[in-house]
Amino acid sequence: MQNFKNMISNVINNQVSDCKLCPRLIQYINSEGLRKPISFRNQKYWNKPVPSFGDPKANLLVIGLAPAINGGNRTGRMFTGDSSGDWLMRAMFETGFASIPKSISIDDGLTLRNAYVTSVVKCAPPLNKPTSKEILNCSIHLKKEIESLNNTLKVIVTLGKIAFDSYRKLTGIKGLKFKHGSVHKIDQEKILIVSYHPSRRNTNTKLLDWSMWIEVFKMARSIINHNPEEV
Repeated sequence: MQNFKNMISNVINNQVSDCKLCPRLIQYINSEGLRKPISFRNQKYWNKPVPSFGDPKANLLVIGLAPAINGGNRTGRMFTGDSSGDWLMRAMFETGFASIPKSISIDDGLTLRNAYVTSVVKCAPPLNKPTSKEILNCSIHLKKEIESLNNTLKVIVTLGKIAFDSYRKLTGIKGLKFKHGSVHKIDQEKILIVSYHPSRRNTNTKLLDWSMWIEVFKMARSIINHNPEEV
């Protein structure tokens, strides 16, 4: 079963990497990849849609917005090489979902434990603002990822309103509103936890501070370790 799950995950990720559905995004990541910051000028950029990663039999699914142009778009792995990735992996490490507290490069030795990390949009969008069409195009990949994890998922953490709205639409959930820290029972086995995205804009302005952030993953750990009926 593990090998079968790995095979499905690999197929989906290959489809993501080969995707050309959004010409604006493909043009952007290729053009911006040529305008590297000085600190990255000697690095080869991924400059393709960025696949997800983690345990294909995960109990926890984390859904972000999109790769950062000098983060995932550079390194080829979601939440890797940028400040959002630092926040995410530190929290996942402290709650037992990640093997190390940093996500620096694709060969840094990081592995996720019982967790899977993905995004709504697989290409870095200009100004971190994908269009509704681009979100719709990329939803085919996210839907496949959610379906592949359906039998093992217990907790879904959505980072930001776009991730929250996308998950709701793909799973047919109605009547919920975005609110950081809110917890919703989706069915007898799954819990949705809503969070702000750990972007610099949110963390630098203290809209999201560390105590708020780590509590999201402590809740996720508690739910997975115990019975969702207790939530």
